[in-house]
Amino acid sequence: MIQALNVVLLSLRTAFFMFWDTLWPLVFGFGLSGIVQAFVSRDDMRRLMGDHRPRTLARASLFGAASSSCSYAASAMAKSLFQKGADFTTAVVFMIASTNLVLELGLVLWILIGWQFAAAEYVGGIIMIALLALLARVFLQPELIEAARQRLSRGSVGSQALAQVAEERTRLPWSQRIRSSAGWVDAASYTMADIIMLRRELVIGYVVAGFLAVLVPDSLWNVVFFHGHGFATSLENVVVGPFIAVISFVCSIGNVPLAAALWKGGISFGGVVSFIFADLISMPLILIYRKFYGSALALRLVALMWLVMSIAGLITEYLFQWSGLVPTSRPLQVVEPAFRWNYTTFLNLAFLVVFAGIFFLYKNRERLGGGHGYALDRVCGMQVETANAPAFAKHAGQTFYFCSDRCLDRFVASPERFAKGTAAEAEMDVDTALSTDPVCGMTVDPASAPQHSHAGTTYYFCCDGCRSSFAADPDSYLAVAGPDSRK
Repeated sequence: MIQALNVVLLSLRTAFFMFWDTLWPLVFGFGLSGIVQAFVSRDDMRRLMGDHRPRTLARASLFGAASSSCSYAASAMAKSLFQKGADFTTAVVFMIASTNLVLELGLVLWILIGWQFAAAEYVGGIIMIALLALLARVFLQPELIEAARQRLSRGSVGSQALAQVAEERTRLPWSQRIRSSAGWVDAASYTMADIIMLRRELVIGYVVAGFLAVLVPDSLWNVVFFHGHGFATSLENVVVGPFIAVISFVCSIGNVPLAAALWKGGISFGGVVSFIFADLISMPLILIYRKFYGSALALRLVALMWLVMSIAGLITEYLFQWSGLVPTSRPLQVVEPAFRWNYTTFLNLAFLVVFAGIFFLYKNRERLGGGHGYALDRVCGMQVETANAPAFAKHAGQTFYFCSDRCLDRFVASPERFAKGTAAEAEMDVDTALSTDPVCGMTVDPASAPQHSHAGTTYYFCCDGCRSSFAADPDSYLAVAGPDSRK
């Protein structure tokens, strides 16, 4: 009994120090992702992804790399883009880039396994996207894509009011948005929401990796992965890697610690790369694709992604072997389970201070003028734009918004469980009258927004700063402000 307890404690200790070694890149990556999500228009993305030309695919890859790293949110966003008119192949490329080319993934890979794996992730990701673009014509037949678009159109939860609000938000100049304190509050909210949304994947990923690193002997890994058979070894490993991802149910950045444990256990360099890519074909996501697009297209999509993930891993392995970049040794342990006064500790302490600031902005988002036009998914905690939310539902007189149909289904199954909280946490119904801040152009809720009266008319603002600027020189802002800024 004591021996078993020691094994458990050692596994948990290993998991904790894996997390400790990757703490600062997680905060940095999620923070940068939150900034991009707050300042980049979703409708601009959709308008720029109407075909699958090389330039459009490159643009979709950049948009994806700058967005959230959650696999579920990426799948929902890809579905939403496709539903609004984006090319299906381009939407899939966006989804792949959203989970495999994001900054936080590369940073965590670098810290846990080495810079070679971080570089291989980006090189292999580009190869995978190119392969998918080439093979999509064979796997993704036009009639299946059109049927999927009609399927989504019949099940759309959108409304004209949502579309009007979305169009209004896309007209906001980026320069105005970035100068607004509310924009930075929303960036902090996106950061915290992504962390909350991925907490389950992160915890499971680190804990399972800790137990694998401690409990699973190398002899067992040698049974799972071929060794010493040249090309056959590489081929088997890149095919089996995604299979482990399918059955592990761990997706997003949570599979990086598992990749570190697999590398220690003996999987090939290319096998690690294909395993990390395969976060988009875990079993829950396969079921989501089936619900979105129908069984026929979902099966073809999964087969296509599995194929390009394996080929990309294989090509990346041989490219890095030819360049002499594949590590020649494997770690005896995934991480050193002890605190050290080194650069990791100092960076972690610094980014814990940054995280405290992000958390402060998030907790005070309404008082600081943020949160207008956004809602928190009550199921997973993700922040979503109400104008572009993939799903919503009404319960007890409130409207709740969700990042995906998966969260909507969980809410509908047990609304009392998730509906707890203040009414302010659920975004107001979009049919309620909205106003536009005449200074920065943000959409605001008159019920809670700062206000100022001028010439017999009341104007509403996103924050006290905009109200003060307007009060100092109202005529300069009214010359360009529209009628929606008045009530």
